[in-house]
Amino acid sequence: MTREERFSGRSLFESERRFRLLVEGVIDYAIYMLDPQGIVTNWNAGAKRIKGYDPEEVLGRHFGMFYPPEDRAAGLPERALRIAREQGKFEAEGWRVRKDGTRFLASVVIDALYEDGELVGFAKITRDITERGKATEALKESERHFRLLVSGVTDYALYMLDPTGTVTNWNAGGERIKGYSPEEIIGQHFSRFYTTADQAAGRPARALQQAVEHGRYEEEGWRVRKDGTLFWASVIIDPIRDDEQRLIGFAKITRDISERRETQLAMEKIQRQLAESQKLDALGQLTGGVAHDFNNLLMVITGSLHMLKKSAGSDPKLLRAAQAIETATSRGAALTRQLLTFARRQSVHPQTIDVNEQIYSVRDVLDTGIGSTVELRIDVEDGIWPITVDPAEFETALVNLVINARDAMPRGGSVTIRARNVFIDDGERKGDHVAITVTDTGVGIPPDIVAKVFDPFFTTKPIGKGTGLGLSQVHGFAHQAGGTVAVESELGSGTSFTICLPRSAPVTASPDETVPSAIGSGTVLLVEDNPDVATASMGLLEQLGYSVRWVSDAEAALEEIERNGIDLVFSDIVMPGKMDGLGLARAIKAKHPDLPILLASGYSDAAQNARSEFPILRKPYQIHELNQALSQLVA
Repeated sequence: MTREERFSGRSLFESERRFRLLVEGVIDYAIYMLDPQGIVTNWNAGAKRIKGYDPEEVLGRHFGMFYPPEDRAAGLPERALRIAREQGKFEAEGWRVRKDGTRFLASVVIDALYEDGELVGFAKITRDITERGKATEALKESERHFRLLVSGVTDYALYMLDPTGTVTNWNAGGERIKGYSPEEIIGQHFSRFYTTADQAAGRPARALQQAVEHGRYEEEGWRVRKDGTLFWASVIIDPIRDDEQRLIGFAKITRDISERRETQLAMEKIQRQLAESQKLDALGQLTGGVAHDFNNLLMVITGSLHMLKKSAGSDPKLLRAAQAIETATSRGAALTRQLLTFARRQSVHPQTIDVNEQIYSVRDVLDTGIGSTVELRIDVEDGIWPITVDPAEFETALVNLVINARDAMPRGGSVTIRARNVFIDDGERKGDHVAITVTDTGVGIPPDIVAKVFDPFFTTKPIGKGTGLGLSQVHGFAHQAGGTVAVESELGSGTSFTICLPRSAPVTASPDETVPSAIGSGTVLLVEDNPDVATASMGLLEQLGYSVRWVSDAEAALEEIERNGIDLVFSDIVMPGKMDGLGLARAIKAKHPDLPILLASGYSDAAQNARSEFPILRKPYQIHELNQALSQLVA
């Protein structure tokens, strides 16, 4: 025998010995061989631990002995071998029976083994998954069959490391999962499977150290394939010792569980979105109730204010005080509308607006929101064109963009709101537009994040600092108004959001808000359950020249109408009792179809669906708004 042959023989012997030690060193998997008929031909320590049989008790017996009686009667063992023989592999989960008669839930993989094209048996791997996470593979085979077993398993990367972490053998599962052939990886350090950051942090060495110190190392984390792609791996490392308990290497098992992790992350994302949606729905419910009560209070102030202005005559001090109250009341009504819009409780009411006026009207809110470390600049081009939008939605979009800009500048900076007339011809839309741009000097948005910023519930802010709906509202507003929104950002240099909205016809003159002369006539039936609101409304109606009868509920209103003498009904929507204002209006219309009806609401869910049936005046209303609504009603 030549020296080379002796060396080759020793290498083969050493390799086979290492495979045996590999198999014998892993005790959390039952790995054994079956002959082509299903007879057990060898038995490892993991099989003994899991199933309770010593080798002499099970060798030579059919593996069907591990199945429950009902499964044996149903022919499941034979079916498993048939599938493995026909398809190359059988994989399933099911109940198995230990020697003591107890049952355990098992994960089973049976691989058909061929040598020179001939079926030589089956490699069977069983894992006790009754308590998941406690199992590892265990291998015990004869010298030749052990190598076939390890090489035949493709769902797990199963290989050996020497004490320093160098790969000493490689199976088909390792090649399938990680992309390396045996020639490319044997002799290389296993740390190459880790990310660069993990390598720098010393995680590969720490994993081997913990396996030695604790007898086992188990984790989940990112690993790198040959082509550079990442996958989420479940990793188990067991130290392998010889008969004298000297460390001779490690058994390493890796499984690609990327799909399972993606499913789990998707479920967690859905749960977070559901929680945010429920939170917003609760906010909307609360907002609706508060808006109704608050607008009633503003209605009392508004109605009483007209009486004060009438009594003030030409006294400049009293007139200034009345004007201050009126301005504060208008601002309170605007804030309530903004809150309802944010909570998705306000229907859209497009109006042609002056962009310059609308931006400056919300400046106080913006100045308050951005804080003292951020400077707000407004730059509106002269002769800016009008646009048609819901003013409250427009204001909310501006607030959302400015608050986002503020959050992108933790150390302060500047936010600039620019408005320009532009002509767009991008193939999809052509014509005059107004471009409103909000630019910050903040940290910028990473390129991989830019495409997601308008997604509902997507946010890079910490938990509790953002819902992920601000930019979603901006996107929805822009497209609902017939425009677009775009974002440009550079890391370290800031971000710009630009909303482009179609040009509209010139803004029509605002209605005369002076107190109209008494032009009304006839008797109005006022239906209002709040006495203070009723007093304020009666004062406005009487100033307009109407006679007023007041009742506090729908039943009394129907009785009053039957007494005749009613020319017009003016009813609040929200009222106690069996019938609200909308129900009252429908009852009146059914019996007196020619009797004019005007409804009022500070906020009501019912009002959202009633606009097509009856005119609705939104509280708090001014006397000129009431006069205009009544005039249109009786015209």
